[in-house]
Amino acid sequence: MQREVTGTHSYKPIAIWLYIGVFMLVVQILLGGITRLTESGLSITEWDPITGALPPMNATEWQQEFDKYKTTAQFQYIHSDFTIHDFKKIFFWEWLHRNWARLMGLVFLAGFAYFLVKRKFNSAMIFPLIMLFFLGAIQGAIGWIMVKSGLVPERMFVGHFQLAAHFMAALLLLCYTFWFALSLSINKSKLVIQKKLKDTATLILIVLFFQLIYGAFMAGLHAAVVAPTWPTINGQWIPKEMNTLKPAWSDWFNNKITIQFIHRSLAYLLLIITIVFWVQSLKIPGSKTFRSVRHLPMIFVLLQVILGILTVTLSPFGDNLVYFGVAHQTVAILFLLSVILIMFMVRKKNQRYSIFGN
Repeated sequence: MQREVTGTHSYKPIAIWLYIGVFMLVVQILLGGITRLTESGLSITEWDPITGALPPMNATEWQQEFDKYKTTAQFQYIHSDFTIHDFKKIFFWEWLHRNWARLMGLVFLAGFAYFLVKRKFNSAMIFPLIMLFFLGAIQGAIGWIMVKSGLVPERMFVGHFQLAAHFMAALLLLCYTFWFALSLSINKSKLVIQKKLKDTATLILIVLFFQLIYGAFMAGLHAAVVAPTWPTINGQWIPKEMNTLKPAWSDWFNNKITIQFIHRSLAYLLLIITIVFWVQSLKIPGSKTFRSVRHLPMIFVLLQVILGILTVTLSPFGDNLVYFGVAHQTVAILFLLSVILIMFMVRKKNQRYSIFGN
């Protein structure tokens, strides 16, 4: 018989450890967004897990790193006018992104070792903990594959498919950690049994999954700048530049205009479904906790739409693509976490309450 691992005081320290991990993962994802939008991802051309934690310590080492970057197509075709001062700026973001990942690893390992020694884990936590570390390892591997994708002749950026895979793997790890933490901190009495509401929340999550993938494509291809207008796309509701690539399926994944059209369309669909969810949720009494969180998806999706419009329309000016793009990504993560919270709290039926309760 599976032991209950939820809603007890004895698991509060483990839940706090996991919530710290959630916060660190959010920061890491945002650092990844900054790294991509500032075109910093290829500034460090090697992966040294230990020695790479330290930045160049003198002028000679800085020049060596800069010389390695000069061999990339990105430098040769886009940043050939870079000075070593310019290089240091983009190096910083990639270095910080990698070192924050190292710090996260230490936090997770230190917490795991501490709670293991103190015998705070029970048998029901073994598989989730194994999965947690497995997903973290996979995420690191995908990250290096992504960087390698940009270190080939004639490739000036990391591939947007690899970027999307890296981004979605990070979100999977984030959601898994958040769900694990929720299972240790939210009491069964706070849940809501409502099949229709659960179905609507599930639909939001499905559409959001595809929306986040296309958001990664938007960032990877800098697709916002090709149509910095709203509500139309360069004056057209259905752009004529769509459906121009061959084979036809390639248009959905490589045509910047098509990608932006899909991204916008999914945003409108998400807004509509979230409004439906919000209206449905207002009719359900639920627990005090549920009543306080049911508004979150609605708040975040409205803010996300506004930031999306600003990101697109202001993208050609200065560093707006970076500022608004990162803000847009931040709210997207908060929206995702609010949906995961709702998915956890709303159940289709009353059943045993465990980490993987539905």
